[in-house]
This record gives sequence, C-alpha cells and structure tokens, in this order.
Amino acid sequence: MTTLIETIRVRDGRAPLWYLHLRRLVRSCKALGVPFPPVLQVPEGGPDRVHRLEVGPKGVTLFERQVPAPGPVHLVTVPTVHPGYPHKTTLRDAFGQAEQAAVRSGGNAPLLLTARGFVAEASIWCLYWWEGDRVAAPALELGILEGVSRMRVEEIAGPVAEFKVRPEQLRGRSVFLSNAVRGIVEVEAFDAVPVPVHPGTGRLREAFWP
Repeated sequence: MTTLIETIRVRDGRAPLWYLHLRRLVRSCKALGVPFPPVLQVPEGGPDRVHRLEVGPKGVTLFERQVPAPGPVHLVTVPTVHPGYPHKTTLRDAFGQAEQAAVRSGGNAPLLLTARGFVAEASIWCLYWWEGDRVAAPALELGILEGVSRMRVEEIAGPVAEFKVRPEQLRGRSVFLSNAVRGIVEVEAFDAVPVPVHPGTGRLREAFWP
C-alpha cells in the first residue's frame, strides 16, 4: 500500500498551515485507499522545525529535523522525465535523480518536464511565474502535485492561471518557487540566466505565513 507524506513547518510554536496539510491528506487517503489515522496530534511548541508525517499501511510515523538554511536558488532544467505525481508519496526516486542532475549542471533546484516537454515541477518546490500582475503555474492536469504551499498562494492571490508551457517560454520572466517549509523563494537564476524580480513576489512572501 502507498505511504503518504506531509512535511509540516512548525514556526513560532505552531503549525500555521496544518489545516491545509489535513485537507490534502484526507483527499489523498480517499483517492489511494490509505486508511486515515483515527488520531493525529497537531505539532506545536518547541523550536522552529520540520515535522514530517508519514501515513501508510503500518500507521503513522513521525520524524523531525531542522529547517534548512535559506540560500539563493538556481533552477536548472534536467533530463529526468516527470513521473506523474498527483499525491505526495514516498515514491520519489525520480526527484532524487533530478536533484543530482541539477547539481551536476551547476544548479541546486531541478526543473522536471513531462514526457511531452511541458514544465511540471521543481522537485521539492511548486513553480510559478508572473503573467502581468497575475500569478501563473503549470496546469495540475499535467499530473503534478497540488502543493500545500500552492494552496496557500491561492488563498492570498486568488486562483493561479494554469498553463502548459515549455521552458523556453519562461525565459526572461520573473519565476519563483514555494514549499510548505520555506514559504516563497525567488529564483536567482534559471538555466544560468539571471531572473528578473517582480515586486509582487515580495508581497506574497510577506503574506505567506498566516
């Protein structure tokens, strides 16, 4: 049976996006036939940290680790084909391979494409770009994960505009990333080309944590 993952940020003694993690976990358990845990304790108190929850055939397993240090993100298109990942599970070998390929190419965040060459997702990150003053992202129908951080972005900015685009269509655009641990992060370079900054990204970053 599949094992599901929720990677939860504990910040200032509370898990501010817990409600979104629960929403996704309920949906994924139902879709994949994974029993939903009868009891889940809300992570709270203590230092800022990452609380990883795994739900699978053996019940619930918990891990905790430090929040990764912030740093510039250099996004690199890699040859690893996106495997189709609509639910967050432990079947992540393709993403590990993509991360290694990104490092070999001088980056630290891999951009995976679908088999037809459309932009999918960036391993541990949800990907966005600006269409004027509107946030855009790859279409969920491509088989990408509906990230908790993407849900939060839509709470702040409204529904994202969904597109099927190829990497060359993002050249020169203001690209940014998000995940439920680090929030919103600007991309400094995309395939070794500097990325322009959009003022809206900073506003979203400031509003991200409720």
